[in-house]
Parts: sequence; C-alpha cells; structure tokens
Amino acid sequence: MSNPAIVERLKKVKNIIIVLSGKGGVGKSSISVQLAWSLYLSSPTARVAILDVDLTGPSIPRMMGLDGLPVHQSTEGWVPVSVDGDGSRLACMSVGFLLKKKDDSVVWRGPKKNAMIRQFLSDVRWGELDYLVIDTPPGTSDEHLSLLEHLAPYHDRLSSVLVTTPQVVALTDMEKCISFTRTVNLSISGLIENMSGRR
Repeated sequence: MSNPAIVERLKKVKNIIIVLSGKGGVGKSSISVQLAWSLYLSSPTARVAILDVDLTGPSIPRMMGLDGLPVHQSTEGWVPVSVDGDGSRLACMSVGFLLKKKDDSVVWRGPKKNAMIRQFLSDVRWGELDYLVIDTPPGTSDEHLSLLEHLAPYHDRLSSVLVTTPQVVALTDMEKCISFTRTVNLSISGLIENMSGRR
C-alpha cells in the first residue's frame, strides 16, 4: 500500500535513478556522485539530488565535500544539504549528516533501516527535481526491497544503473543483481564496468 506522504513528497520528481552493485568495493558510490554531477552539469537549469541509503556505510557526504554539515529542519521537513551553495540545484541527503560523529557506526536491524528509508522519502523536502539519484548498499537486501516498495507509485519514473568491475567474482555477483532487477521489474539504463583497466 502506498504511503501518502511519500507520494506527496516525490510528485515533482521527474526521474529516479537507483544505483546498484552486486558487491562492495566496485566504486558504486563514486559512480553515484559522478552521475549526480554529470546530470547537474548537463543543463544550466537541471535540478538534481542524491540520496544515500547505504545506511551502514554512508560515504556520499565525504565524497561531495560535505562532511560535518548539518541537516536543517523546516516547517515542511528536513532540508537536503546544498552542494552548490546558493545555486540550490544540487542537493544531498544521507544518514551521515545525522550522526553525532562521522566515525560512529550504524548498527541497525531491518525494521529500523526500513523506517529510516521511509523517513528519507517522506520527510525530506525534495521539491522539484529533474533527477533523484539513489545510492544503495551493495547486494540486494532489505534496503532495496523496502526502497522499491515505497517507490512503487512512481514505478514508471524508476530506472537503475548497475556498477561492477572486471573481476570474475564481481561479474558473478552482477548477474545476481541483474536477476534482481528482472524479478522486481526494474529497468536498467546502463551497466558500468568500473576500473576496467585493472584486470
């Protein structure tokens, strides 16, 4: 059943891109950041946000140069952290902004992770966006299923980008990731073989 708060928050988001990888260490978060920047630079009016739902390893704030910045609460919800200053065309949201210390570990079971993902989607003031890039944890776990369940009302706006490396183990795990997208009927916009010069 759809969550009315999430439906309301995301109604002005045109495209949602979910970045997936079969295993860790393939550069998925780096690709998420590069994708967000590329979309931002693709047009002088493009509005882009990146959501970090890799809850136990939130690296996006550091990669975006936003370490230590706070998330502000407004009467309309959490305000994503602006990456481009006054331009406000590129924004970021991550559990990393909510930790007391950036090195604090996040030790949560499934239900709490699900609640956090739901809160990111329903309580953040996303506004009008051309693209929402979502960086997910490695593999296909509770977070992915929870995310897709909450985004079901906007299934026609969803697509995925898959990230792997040339190593056999990574490619084998990527096959499982592709199988996952077929199972949940998630379209694939692209598959990136990262670090392809290192075999």
